[in-house]
Amino acid sequence: MLQVRPGLYLGGAEAVAELGRLREAGITALLTVDTEEPDFQVEGVWKLFVRALDKPETDLLSHLGRCVDFIGQARAEGRAVLVHCHAGVSRSVAVLTAFLMKTDQLTFDKAYENLQTMKPEAKMNEGFEWQLKLYQAMGCEVDTSSAIYKQYRLQKVTEKYPELQNLPQELFAVDPTTVLQGLKDEVLYKCRKCRRSLFRSSSILDHNEGSGPVAFAHKRLAPSLMPVTGSRAQCTSYFIEPVQWMEPALLGVMDGQLLCPKCSAKLGSFNWYGEQCSCGRWITPAFQIHKNRVDEMKMLPVLGSQTIKLT
Repeated sequence: MLQVRPGLYLGGAEAVAELGRLREAGITALLTVDTEEPDFQVEGVWKLFVRALDKPETDLLSHLGRCVDFIGQARAEGRAVLVHCHAGVSRSVAVLTAFLMKTDQLTFDKAYENLQTMKPEAKMNEGFEWQLKLYQAMGCEVDTSSAIYKQYRLQKVTEKYPELQNLPQELFAVDPTTVLQGLKDEVLYKCRKCRRSLFRSSSILDHNEGSGPVAFAHKRLAPSLMPVTGSRAQCTSYFIEPVQWMEPALLGVMDGQLLCPKCSAKLGSFNWYGEQCSCGRWITPAFQIHKNRVDEMKMLPVLGSQTIKLT
């Protein structure tokens, strides 16, 4: 069992068995990140159990918020905390890295390096490293409404449901035709042909600009047709989260067209393996709506509950 900060400890499964050392350290809060909850019954000890395998595909990111809050609250109340997994080198290290990132305002690299200096054998798997970098990009908050988290969730769904059957309903954004509440601060996107509402601005998954036409060089046969270095291509499509009206088209299919649910006009395409944006950036998975197939409609508040529409 290693003391990482005053009143904050890192350990493996054996640390929980050393009841005498736990008492000596004054540990009264236990955070377990493992496949089985330890048989630990001590009066007055706070416990939090997070079921997680030490595998790159394990979703640890979704649990980081409550783990960090648990540690923070326990320490604020004067409790010493032990964070442990089976070996004390990956899952528990990932959770403590997240805690140090938030509380000490450290980057992922600095927080991880800090722990490895104290415990050289600490080595989280590459999946957890990626998730902690996303955690950093979200400002050390698990923001489920952010484009970063939504894109992450989509990738995890692809891993969990390889046959793409019985997809969880929370994966899909609400169809904007079914509810107008909350639209006043957003932009609504409608089919240019029939004016059917398709998605909200909050469903757009923004991405960093790619390398432009250079990214498509592998598709070109004649070197003389290569664009001038440094030129950029604008994004000609919106990449969005799935919306409820898409569900019939997505189930059991890896890729295909996205058609307007009202007039069947072609809007774009989807591919769970990913597609390349016109800017050169690869998006995985990809739900692509061409900008020239939709119109924007801004919703402005009037007298509180009413709205007016500007196209």
